[in-house]
Amino acid sequence: MNFDPFSVKASNMIGGLVILFFLPKALGAEMGTTDNLKEIVIGRCYNYVTLVNPSSRYDCEEIWGEFQRVVLRRKSCGVAVRDYHRLFHSMMQTLPCDRLLFWSKTHKLVHSYSAVTRHFWTLEDTLVGYMFNDLIWCGQDYGDPGFNFSSCPVWSTCVNHPVYSLWKQASENFAAAACGNITVLLNGSVRNAFSRESMFGSVELDSLNPRMVNHVNIKVVANLEGPVLESCSNGSILDLMKVLQDRGFRWTCTDSDLTLRILQCVQNPRQSSCQTCSRSLLEGQ
Repeated sequence: MNFDPFSVKASNMIGGLVILFFLPKALGAEMGTTDNLKEIVIGRCYNYVTLVNPSSRYDCEEIWGEFQRVVLRRKSCGVAVRDYHRLFHSMMQTLPCDRLLFWSKTHKLVHSYSAVTRHFWTLEDTLVGYMFNDLIWCGQDYGDPGFNFSSCPVWSTCVNHPVYSLWKQASENFAAAACGNITVLLNGSVRNAFSRESMFGSVELDSLNPRMVNHVNIKVVANLEGPVLESCSNGSILDLMKVLQDRGFRWTCTDSDLTLRILQCVQNPRQSSCQTCSRSLLEGQ
């Protein structure tokens, strides 16, 4: 989550203080728990077991009960990763080999890629990812127990943030279950496309088991309009390769994946680079 910084000029200090008083984001808070959280979470669970993965068997009411007990028993900054262990036990899932797709800073593209190919599984395709994606939650620090729908702390000000802790555990479990060949999609149009501070770099990468993962396929893709800042031969991608080498993984890297480029062009066909790509494809027929 990114939050715009707030600043006031010294000449307008009084007005700035008034504005600060009414801006919880500036005081280390973000929007509160997502409205209708219970209905959304349980509804997504039923949708998952009925339509998305009908072969799965889960008790959606039990899962909600475990989740609610964790969040509401603790203060908004007091939910550690270990507190979710019973919740994750109720959501245990077997993941397919050769199909797990990891990503960093490529949120929109990676899910389009997964949907179009119908081969890969991202974390958001698992039950826990499907149920809690893009939601916010926290409990009350004072007063009656319940979800705080007014404001929740931002991740950067909270060591045991209830949302971060859940995603950290989910990411660790997802990576630990990886087997066979896996794929990593990174953004070549940003500096530090691979970062040790990201969820992939700080949690998932270290949770991969080199005895279970045969090969790591790194795909670097730049935005159609550029810039091209990093690739398989420069930038932080080399740092990723060093980590993989040190841990005993085998890998390949490409920054010219045709499927990803075509997918980008389908979404934005007016880009000049897409016209060139189209002509090349026609000439090759």
